[in-house]
Formats: sequence, C-alpha cells, structure tokens
Amino acid sequence: MGEMVSVVMPTYNCASFIQEAVESVVAQTYPSWELIIVDDCSTDNTKAVLAPYLAKYPNIHYTCLEKNSGPAVARSEALKQAKGDYVAFLDSDDLWTPNKLSLQIGFMKQKKVPFSATGYELISEDGTSKGIALLPPQKTNYDKMLRLSCPVGNLTIMYDRRIIGDQQVPSIKKRNDFALWLQILHKTDACYGMPNVLGKYRVRKSSISRNKLTLLSYHWDLYYHIEKLGVVKSVWYICCWVFIKGTKIGIKRVGLKQNSKTDIVDSGLDYE
Repeated sequence: MGEMVSVVMPTYNCASFIQEAVESVVAQTYPSWELIIVDDCSTDNTKAVLAPYLAKYPNIHYTCLEKNSGPAVARSEALKQAKGDYVAFLDSDDLWTPNKLSLQIGFMKQKKVPFSATGYELISEDGTSKGIALLPPQKTNYDKMLRLSCPVGNLTIMYDRRIIGDQQVPSIKKRNDFALWLQILHKTDACYGMPNVLGKYRVRKSSISRNKLTLLSYHWDLYYHIEKLGVVKSVWYICCWVFIKGTKIGIKRVGLKQNSKTDIVDSGLDYE
C-alpha cells in the first residue's frame, strides 16, 4: 500500500459541498490514505451526507466536536487523530485532482523535501472555473512566507510527519493555517512549490477570510503574540500584507489553457 497520507478536513455547515470534496479524495490514484473529518458542530445535514461514505470506507473517519470552536480547533483535533506518514489538508468546500497525492509525494521524494505546496485553480461557488490558477513560489522560507503573506494554498499543502513531527494548529480564529505553516518553517528550511495545478479553491461569498479589513487584528496577533516578532517587525509585515493584497504583486497568477503546463488534466511531475 505504501506510505499513508492523513487528509485533514475540518467542516462547518458545508453539506452542499462536502460530498464533492470527499469524492475528490476517494478518487485519488494514490491508494494509501485516511480522511479525517472533524465537524465543528454543523447545524445542517452534513452528517447525513457523509453517512454513506462512513459506511463504505473504513479509512474515512468522522468526529463532531462537543461545541462550536472554530477551524483551528477542528484542524488540531484532526491532527491528533492522524496516523499517516504524510499530512495533507483539504477544506470541505475545496477539491483535488485525482493525481494530487501521487504527484506531490513523488515530487517530495524526488526533491527530498518534507514540506511542499502545489498550484490551485480558482472556482466560483457553483463550481465554475474562473480560468485562473495561483502557483506557489519555487521555494518559500520563513521570511518569504511572512513577506508574501502566505503565498501557498491550504488545500495544496503536504508535510512529512516523520520529519516535521506532530503539529497542533495555533489558537487563532483566522489565518490559523498561515500560523501553522510558519510553525512548520521553524522546523525545516522552506516550503517547496511545484507548478502543477492539483486543486480547486472555491471562492465563496461567505468565506471567513473574505473581509480583509477584519483580518488586521488577527495578523497582529499572529505576528506579535504567536511569532513574537516585536512591534516594528509586526507592523512591517502587516504593511507587506496590505501591499500584497492590494497590488497582487508577488502572487503568481496564470490563465488556464487546455493542455498547458498548468492544465489540471495534464499536470506532470516536471518541475526543476
């Protein structure tokens, strides 16, 4: 079966999308995986939607938190349950291409790196492609991760748990995935990017991260309190974040064309 991947999937009131997300994991060409779904007390029919998958697939696990606690707590609970050699992340409204795990593990083995990210496509709430893909930098160290304000997509991240070790998500309501990547970068030199577009990020009107102004206090909390960067550096990196988000400079966006290098159908392991 090979080395196992633990897929971390927090969810909250995502019954309309979670079936597609789970199907994209089930469809993986890489055979050895477990899917850990942690429900943050959904009030919709998420559990009913998942019931057929839980009955059919013993490697899909479902836990419901006792109280609504936010995505950081849900992700941390999933990480506590993870048994895989690798850990990957997929939110319950996003999708993977079928070759995502196999290509990314191949890339990490080829490059001998424990922390990686891939490109991802933007889709609308109804699943229609926006014709745009975002690609990660070839190599993102701690300082670059801060300066570019997390230039990697949560749904594309994978790390080698045997090297990085067990992790818990920093207790911050928003940008907790960013906080986790910074935490991991204290343990390894960089996050290595491959340009293949292996995921689909659903842009939703109700997304927790859509209102950028509300994120200012969370960035301060992350930089000053969690990363302990001091006042000057914390202000500097907040300014970097505002500049990046306002200008899109530093974020590599490409148009998706049929059979191109960034096409999700023909993505290959050819990154040098």
